[in-house]
Amino acid sequence: MHKNYRELRAKMSPESRVRSEMKAKIILSEMALNELREAVSLTQESLAETMGVKQASISKMERRSDMYLSTLRKFIEAMGGKLEIVAIMPDGRVRIRQFNQLESEVESEDTKVQTAVSTV
Repeated sequence: MHKNYRELRAKMSPESRVRSEMKAKIILSEMALNELREAVSLTQESLAETMGVKQASISKMERRSDMYLSTLRKFIEAMGGKLEIVAIMPDGRVRIRQFNQLESEVESEDTKVQTAVSTV
């Protein structure tokens, strides 16, 4: 017989509830790309259309353990997010900002291309 979650939670000690909530936050904060895509209710096909690639390319990206940061950034942005690179150091978290330069350079190149196209 299945038990209601609320009933089970009510029987948990406060310490168990805190541990359970912390585990849930960790699970939700760490996802593979395919899990993230599914969490934002996108199919591989719809994401491929947004990125201007084939569905098979999305499948390959989701299975890769190594890819260019620019590719990962495009993937995340196509899902409506923004990529940030953070180093976890003994004294705390540090956002690595040199990759913002990459984003600015790409935006600058896009602007140049759009300007060149509009002048033709």
